[in-house]
Amino acid sequence: MFRPFFETLRRSGVPVSLREYLSFLAGLDAGLVTYHVDGFYYLARATMVKNEAHIDRFDRAFAESFKGIEGLTEADVLNALDLPEDWLRKMAEKHLSPEEMAEIEALGGFDKLMETLRERLEEQKGRHQGGNKWIGTAGTSPFGAYGYNPEGVRIGQDRSRHQRAVKVWDKRTFRDFDDTREIGTRTIKVALKRLRQWAREGAADELDLDGTIDATARQGWLDVKTRPERRNAVRVILFLDVGGSMDGHVKIVEELFSAARTEFKHLTHFYFHNCLYEGVWRENARRWNARTATWDVLNTYGPTHKCIFVGDAAMSPYEIAIPGGANEHWNDEAGAVWLERARTHWPDFLWINPVPEEHWRYTQSTAMIREIIGSERMVPLTLDGLTRGMKLLG
Repeated sequence: MFRPFFETLRRSGVPVSLREYLSFLAGLDAGLVTYHVDGFYYLARATMVKNEAHIDRFDRAFAESFKGIEGLTEADVLNALDLPEDWLRKMAEKHLSPEEMAEIEALGGFDKLMETLRERLEEQKGRHQGGNKWIGTAGTSPFGAYGYNPEGVRIGQDRSRHQRAVKVWDKRTFRDFDDTREIGTRTIKVALKRLRQWAREGAADELDLDGTIDATARQGWLDVKTRPERRNAVRVILFLDVGGSMDGHVKIVEELFSAARTEFKHLTHFYFHNCLYEGVWRENARRWNARTATWDVLNTYGPTHKCIFVGDAAMSPYEIAIPGGANEHWNDEAGAVWLERARTHWPDFLWINPVPEEHWRYTQSTAMIREIIGSERMVPLTLDGLTRGMKLLG
């Protein structure tokens, strides 16, 4: 029954294996889910999705597989409807009030609803527009899309219009995990979690269970052992480009900054504008009277730090290539000199660019910066880009 679903997943780019598909069928056979739509969804996702980046693809494949009456043969439809018929009955018993149940009885009950759907699928030979009987669109039939019926089954419609469908076949609830999309704070955290170096530091206030058991066995009496809590020991220095062309990327960069502060306990940040020069700052309101010399930053934060720049790399080529090219002050040394110093000082170096990767080739300054830092060291601000970046830093 579910082989078309399996094939749709593979076609949609979800790398589900035959073993995982058989695990899904075994879960159904064992009765892990019975007559529950959400439970069926989560069982399928838990057994056949290994990577959060594929959840969005899974959702699209799920919606495609279980909305579809178009293109199915009569035998396929009759077989596929066996399970949803039970879903409708059990979901109604669980979720509908007596008044709502009485209203649906106007059509003759759920058995009559599904029987009528079967009959019309057998009779109908093509797509139908309008009317009150056939499965189609823009009518008053209980089956279809973009029409109105107080007790219908919505099929082939991307969102609710009257909130009156008894059952929604193709509602897509979970989205925005595709690894090529721009991302939010939660998915940024998922990617940043890949950059971890565990160490036990600080006070010994965590119970060492294995050590306690071993010491107790050796001593013959209870000998409690403690140890420092295990923490992420990665140290990150973050440089954030602000102002000018970065104004359009404020929201996504704020989300990145928020996620980084959560994930990295040892995080130091500085701001710069367009390119790195002789000075950076910690507060934008005091950028002119409370600057930190870049040399001081290089001398304070050693080469074991992970260095991350965030910026669109969009500027005049002169700002990178020549002294005095900066657009806000006179710089005695070219921006390229400072970038090379930073790249040399911090071997674990990454530049995160919020501009889509396919647009980079249109900006000369982007190409210049990639040449200085190494083309593979610039990644886009997507889940896939951050995943690549964290692997480079790790």
